[in-house]
Amino acid sequence: MTHRFDDALKSRLAERLAAFPRETRESPPGLKRAAVAITIVPYAVHGESAAQAAFLLTKRAPRLNSHGGQWALPGGRIDAGETPVEAALRELEEEVALRRGTSEVIGMLDDYPTRSGYLITPVVTWAEDISTMKANPGEVASIHSFALTELTREGSPEFLSIAESAQPVIRLHLGDSHVHAPTAALLFQFGEVALRGRTTRVAHLEQPVWAWR
Repeated sequence: MTHRFDDALKSRLAERLAAFPRETRESPPGLKRAAVAITIVPYAVHGESAAQAAFLLTKRAPRLNSHGGQWALPGGRIDAGETPVEAALRELEEEVALRRGTSEVIGMLDDYPTRSGYLITPVVTWAEDISTMKANPGEVASIHSFALTELTREGSPEFLSIAESAQPVIRLHLGDSHVHAPTAALLFQFGEVALRGRTTRVAHLEQPVWAWR
């Protein structure tokens, strides 16, 4: 099923996210607070009269000290005095030049603790006009849009076993590529909650060992 980018979809996503009993966590010692933006945008598909809905992912600049060259949602550390929503919107503007107001935030998902030392809050926002969007070359190598249907495709995600953890590693297929947690876990939960109307937890889903630092 395709998802047309329109007000009906925006309302449906917002209603399901509002009904979701989101789990928050206090930052334990050693974890820094961070926020990411799951941004829903129009996705032009050749031959179709109406745009599908998609979400944004970036490829991080390869020279970054942390996770350079990897797939990522726009986001970063929460500054002193900021809320997760404020931080996610600031990072969205800094990384891909999309300025969104709080009125365009349509929901939030569970806090997710990472092996690399962060507690991430996912913030879902809606962006109808993406004409100003461009990559900040200091942080982002490229910007990509994936149709929402990628989050409900058959055979994805995969759950892998590793010797280093009793918890499964999640691998989410997107186009011809794939992503791992934390990005995969956050997008998987968005698909489960907002697209399928389910209550699915993901904080237990593991990252591959190479992402533990």
